[in-house]
Amino acid sequence: MNDEPALRRELALTLLGDLDNLIERLADDICAHSSRYASGTPVTHEDLHRTLRGNMEIALREFGRIPDGERLFEAVAAENGRLRAEQDMPLATVLQAYRRGGRVLWQAMADWMRDRSPDQQHMVGDMAGAVWETIDRFSSAMADAYRLRMLELQHREASRRGALFEALLDGRAGDPAVAGAAATALGVPRQDRYAVVVIAQDAHDAVSPPDPAPALEGWGLWSFWRPRADTVAGLVRLRAADPAELAEALRGQRVGRAGISPPFGELAAAAQGLRLAQRALDTLPPRSGEVASLDDRLVHAALGAEPEIAERLTVRYLDGVLDSGAERDVLLGTLRTWLDSGCSASGTAARMFCHRNTILNRIGRVAELTGWPADSGEARLGWALALRALELDH
Repeated sequence: MNDEPALRRELALTLLGDLDNLIERLADDICAHSSRYASGTPVTHEDLHRTLRGNMEIALREFGRIPDGERLFEAVAAENGRLRAEQDMPLATVLQAYRRGGRVLWQAMADWMRDRSPDQQHMVGDMAGAVWETIDRFSSAMADAYRLRMLELQHREASRRGALFEALLDGRAGDPAVAGAAATALGVPRQDRYAVVVIAQDAHDAVSPPDPAPALEGWGLWSFWRPRADTVAGLVRLRAADPAELAEALRGQRVGRAGISPPFGELAAAAQGLRLAQRALDTLPPRSGEVASLDDRLVHAALGAEPEIAERLTVRYLDGVLDSGAERDVLLGTLRTWLDSGCSASGTAARMFCHRNTILNRIGRVAELTGWPADSGEARLGWALALRALELDH
């Protein structure tokens, strides 16, 4: 006759009757093997004892098949898992505590079994399997609930961080409460050295928006990114870095066309940073893949803000060259290089790999077609501005 069910019930009732001592042994063993539990943070010692009592009572009732009409086995395990997730206790640490609990429980059962008859002691193997099956079921239900709750918490936190980031970009950080909440959620100080980056999602780009954060971390740059309409906006903590380093890092990741704001010192200025980064982006040709900071494109940004003025500049200073047919591209290229070389014919010739007299002839031809003398300061300024206005004519 198999009296294992009766023996299991007797064993469970015996241990339930001495539950206080068993809980103390459990708590001491868990704290001896986990500095997190021993510290009392985030799980207090009172919380640990209370949870152990509930877990052990339900586990012993399950093992002994003693009905408990008030609580279900899986429900208690799931409640524990959700609680530890909310306390941000590492799942590995919690599972280790469950394993330690299983060892202590089995030791208490083995001690009790030593005083049983030889026939009953033959059931030790089956009893051990039942104990660990109970512990495994409890651990599995707890871990499933833990992971689900952690996903919920992470989604909630991500949504909160995203909402506060949008508040920064929308200009609501003038409210100190909003700025403080955003700084806390993002994990950065309210005052530091920041820049905003706007990355265009051009039609040919990948469907998924870029996430430069991991690569920028390699440069020692913290960042936070969010999609916005046809762009991706990012807040970058520059610290001692400058926008040129940031631009180089972004180019290395091939994020596509991107504009970078000038540095600013407070999160409250992020909305202005967004506007200026967008201005820098607007100066770059679509699908060019270029990355530029506003300070490197100030003339382009100023001209882009006044398209009628930009158009008049090209007409007034370059109209004849633009209508010169086959000469156009050579003359424009030579003029651009000549201006960038400080209006030096020799310097331009070296850069373009041609004779100095060739440069002089071409600049003379520009002067002839435009009606402006090459030695005129106004002509040189007008030509330089008109050439940049042409770059905006996408």
